[in-house]
Amino acid sequence: MAGNGVDAYVATRLDPRYTEIVSALRRLMASAAPDAVECLAYGSPAWRGRQVLAVISQSKTHLTLAFGRGAEFEDEHGLLEGAGSKTRHVKLRTVADIDEDALRAYIAQAVRLDEQPT
Repeated sequence: MAGNGVDAYVATRLDPRYTEIVSALRRLMASAAPDAVECLAYGSPAWRGRQVLAVISQSKTHLTLAFGRGAEFEDEHGLLEGAGSKTRHVKLRTVADIDEDALRAYIAQAVRLDEQPT
């Protein structure tokens, strides 16, 4: 993780009220997608396999964890939002909003899709 820009982003650009959520997401991604590379993409913390798997972005009211191929996911947990042709996201306002089982399922799908030939 060192030198990837995410620590600097957290220290200088992240609203402090989201620090705990981002820390929890970083731990979850490291555990659920250990081969993914943590990086900055689109100016925000992200994880990359062959392509960007997931990106965290912040707004005034929440964080989103967006999955680049989320529209292809099965959403048995019913948490994915979005209507575009590719991306789906989960909104997080507090650490309590993190449904670890659901996010692990989404991350696993992102990894599987990323491993498939395009």
